[in-house]
Amino acid sequence: MATRRKNSRAKEKDTTWQERVIQIRRVSKVVKGGKKLSFRAIVVVGNERGQVGVGVGKASDVIGAVRKGVADGKKQLIDVPLTKSNSIPHPSKGAAVGAKVMMRPAAPGTGVIAGGAVRTVLELAGVRNILAKQLGSNNPLNNARAAVNALASLRTFSEVAEERGIPVENLYG
Repeated sequence: MATRRKNSRAKEKDTTWQERVIQIRRVSKVVKGGKKLSFRAIVVVGNERGQVGVGVGKASDVIGAVRKGVADGKKQLIDVPLTKSNSIPHPSKGAAVGAKVMMRPAAPGTGVIAGGAVRTVLELAGVRNILAKQLGSNNPLNNARAAVNALASLRTFSEVAEERGIPVENLYG
């Protein structure tokens, strides 16, 4: 009986993850007998409660590529510190290859003002009020990775206070 309960809890944890496919590309490799076709899927995985990851999967069929992308995304999860108003604690910038992303916290009720892959990453991370801008590249994979990079560089007030060795109240001074 106890093992049955544990298994159902494990399944419940699994169902909280949401996955969204950003892009599916058909790629080909030239081999001796002609061209070998396969598919590349870029997938964002998140629980809308502060955890998000970006994964890439390649397979000979679309479903297999998406499944591999989800597995890769779950391996690369990051924790995002969120404020009470479901925003980020401070402005942040992230970069990946040629893509740059700028993020700023927004007032409650603003919503997610972002485009493309960055919007998907922010929504699945659980951010509700934010301003974001993609700079440089239009590549969805690099923009998603830049967004994750920006979210990974965020720090809470308590982390900064602990680093400096002062109480949190003195930070506002």
